[in-house]
Amino acid sequence: MNVYGLDGKVERNINAPAVFAGEFREDLVRRALLAEQSRGYQPQGRFLLAGFQTTAVYVGKYSAAYRRGRHMGIAIRPRQKLGGGAMGDVRRIPSAVKGHRSHPPKIEKILEERINNKEYAAAIRSAIAACADAHKVASKHKVEAKELPIVVDDKLESVSKTKELMKILNALGLGRDLEKSHKPKLRHGLRRLSKLRHFRSSVLIVSKSSGAIEKAGRNIPGVEVCSLGNLTVSKLAPGALPRLSVWTEGAVSGVEQAVSTEAIKARGSK
Repeated sequence: MNVYGLDGKVERNINAPAVFAGEFREDLVRRALLAEQSRGYQPQGRFLLAGFQTTAVYVGKYSAAYRRGRHMGIAIRPRQKLGGGAMGDVRRIPSAVKGHRSHPPKIEKILEERINNKEYAAAIRSAIAACADAHKVASKHKVEAKELPIVVDDKLESVSKTKELMKILNALGLGRDLEKSHKPKLRHGLRRLSKLRHFRSSVLIVSKSSGAIEKAGRNIPGVEVCSLGNLTVSKLAPGALPRLSVWTEGAVSGVEQAVSTEAIKARGSK
């Protein structure tokens, strides 16, 4: 595995960790993505008295009693009580105008999709292995490098200027993919009224620890900076497709320990 300098030239070679030579399990990655997305759902419910705040009552079967609707030519349903003993429109049932919903969302519904720590750790390792497959990454990104993932010297973590980081990424041959992500997409639907723009995911920079590099990469559309301790499946493989990634040398050396089952269990990524 080649280690590149900030100028884009090969400086030395290191042994690749075994996690980069693993098998890509798309079923595991998709299950882990579903578990991660479900943690962002918001519980919702409906007002318990919705459709019931009315004078309508159910008066019962046909009989000669008051308000029982005998020989009136109307169905016996909960109807509004109007003045003078008249019966108004049907209310209180789901099929009626201004009636309540038949099966509304319940606030007590369990929305989170749980996943085992061992299974989630296997999904992360599978996503990392897919990031080293140039054929799979090329299906989503414009790849010019012959070897993936791209490993850069640890000096990259000390870069704090966006202009400097852009020069480094261009020197590494990632300029075409960055240009594609700079063009925003207007999502269809009502979002067009709020001028909401969506930028395509581009390069993921994985560092050993959080630092100045996060400040430099946050202003580049499509670029995301993540430390080993915050690595997730959705960042490595959004949509279950491997992402074009740049790793620092320190991150590569500590990736095996960071994505072990014990480490996943310790940080509570469940």
